[in-house]
Amino acid sequence: MKIFVPMYDKVLSWAGHQHAPWYLGGLSFAESSFFPVPPDVMLAPMSLAKPKSAWNYALITTLASVLGGILGYLIGYFAFEAIEPWIYEMGKGEAFERAQEWFERWGVWVVFLAGFTPIPYKIFTISAGALAMSFIPFVLASFIGRGARFFLVAGLVRWLGPRIEDKLRHYIEVIGWVVAVAVVLLAVLWDYLH
Repeated sequence: MKIFVPMYDKVLSWAGHQHAPWYLGGLSFAESSFFPVPPDVMLAPMSLAKPKSAWNYALITTLASVLGGILGYLIGYFAFEAIEPWIYEMGKGEAFERAQEWFERWGVWVVFLAGFTPIPYKIFTISAGALAMSFIPFVLASFIGRGARFFLVAGLVRWLGPRIEDKLRHYIEVIGWVVAVAVVLLAVLWDYLH
């Protein structure tokens, strides 16, 4: 049963849609504050379908992601008491406490790291607000971390695109399952360590 090839084809078809940048921006915004799917899953195929637009897509992804991060910050700042019980009910209380420790130890560098890596960025946006981290450093670290990640993805796809397009579609099913397993393993490891 093939799952990832049809999804890949669908995302590539979205790249040609007149509202594709809006879809990408919406996903990027939502992922930074509450949604679990990273925008890279749209950014890479869209950059592959339209390499000349790759930098624009990376910029849209970065700006929307930072705006979503600001929403996460505001949720943490103004509504943490309301969502705190839910965080613990969902079993994410230890992750939040770990995030607090990391903020105390490394400050703004944690936001940069969470923005660049697969670490769940939304945990850190909400935590930054709950801990009343300085807003401007939060935004700057988010912009640099998220921008570095998304421009790297777009740049690699743009650079390698013509050479890997056929191979990528051929191996997308394997790549998709490897990524899915890696995400599950990272989630298990994250829960184990926290």
